[in-house]
Amino acid sequence: MKSFKKALTLLLVIVFALSVFFASSLSSEKAYSASGATKKIVFWHITTDEVGKKMIQNQVNRFLKVHPDFKVEVVPLQNDSFKTKLKIAMGSNQAPDVFVTWGGGPFFEYVRAGKVKDITAYMNENNYKNRFVEAAFGPITYNNKIWAVPVEGAGVALVWYNKEIFKKYNLKVPTTYDEFLNIVKKLKSKGIIPITLANKTKWPGCFWYWNLVNKLAGPSAFEKAAERKGGSFADQPFIKAGEMLQELVKMGAFPKGFNGLDWDTGQSRMLLYSGKAAMELMGTWQIPIVKAEKKEFYEKNLDFFPFPNIKGGKGDPTSLVGMASSNYYAITTSCKYPKEAFNMIQYLIDDQAVKERIAYGQIPPVKGLKFSDPMLQKVYNIVAKAKSIQLWWDQYLPPQLAETHKDIVQSLFGLTITPKAAAEKMEKAAKDYFKK
Repeated sequence: MKSFKKALTLLLVIVFALSVFFASSLSSEKAYSASGATKKIVFWHITTDEVGKKMIQNQVNRFLKVHPDFKVEVVPLQNDSFKTKLKIAMGSNQAPDVFVTWGGGPFFEYVRAGKVKDITAYMNENNYKNRFVEAAFGPITYNNKIWAVPVEGAGVALVWYNKEIFKKYNLKVPTTYDEFLNIVKKLKSKGIIPITLANKTKWPGCFWYWNLVNKLAGPSAFEKAAERKGGSFADQPFIKAGEMLQELVKMGAFPKGFNGLDWDTGQSRMLLYSGKAAMELMGTWQIPIVKAEKKEFYEKNLDFFPFPNIKGGKGDPTSLVGMASSNYYAITTSCKYPKEAFNMIQYLIDDQAVKERIAYGQIPPVKGLKFSDPMLQKVYNIVAKAKSIQLWWDQYLPPQLAETHKDIVQSLFGLTITPKAAAEKMEKAAKDYFKK
């Protein structure tokens, strides 16, 4: 009898809980219906830290206040899972309405497949395009049309250096590559590692190769080779860049065993902090990282200069490698409400959002900004003046080809392949990939 009573009591509790759940659901549904929010936008992004997620949600909420008849399903995803999920969604006609992109080759594949909406007219309306720095549009311009909105902070490769070492040895910031090589030689003679590098993951070393090609030939050399439009990875600038890279290795510019050092664990930065190394070519994410790891070093000893220009090189003196906007936002052609979706994206980079993004540690790709941190202001000024910013090659190239390229460049650093053979190997890999 006691067992029966216990069972009956448990059953009543479950029934009550279910009734509360369904009543709550019905109440929410009525409230949703009463608000008139019958239109929906699905939005995928890759900002997964709590502060960043909250910031983006708040920006979306401002859009919703003006558009009470809309609902936005905001879906934060991890970087790698996002790439996989987007590819599947695009192939199965289940794509989100708005999604994050880095632009470049993989993004243009979706453009060519008719999956992305041309937003040129939206960007030109009220001269909205003029809000952004000029270099922001390269990775998302295809066939002279704009396919995404620049939103998140700039990330470009710069040469970071220890000011104390430069002062001690009376070194001036170089503006030409020849001046840079003289600094490398002088530092080497003083027992200082000229350039710290941790190349286990391969991409840090690629920064050198990419910048050399960019300064030698401008961004069009890579883009023509990558797009298979009259260019080849075996062309002279790619061979010359390999030769210049190996010249640095043979000079002893990098620390011993650099191809086995791990950037993620800070092995390159530790040499910079300790004064054992003088310089490092790295992205602007160096700012928050160094500030968090060694605040005193950041405030007293850290500075940077753009990659120096090469005598006779065709690259624009202001050109950079990286991204004027680290993340762009695009609209799919399956979106039922493209104009409103575009307006929602505008809330991600309006004046209020710009303030929030600066506080978050980003350098928004918007003209006329002022920063309280002199380092951020200096980076912003360089980005704003850049005539072009060559997108990271491993973001531009299809993943399989990007991995092959990184392997080849690591071999160049290891002196296990000649520059000519490396260039020819990359060209063959590109030909084989695009035959598929």
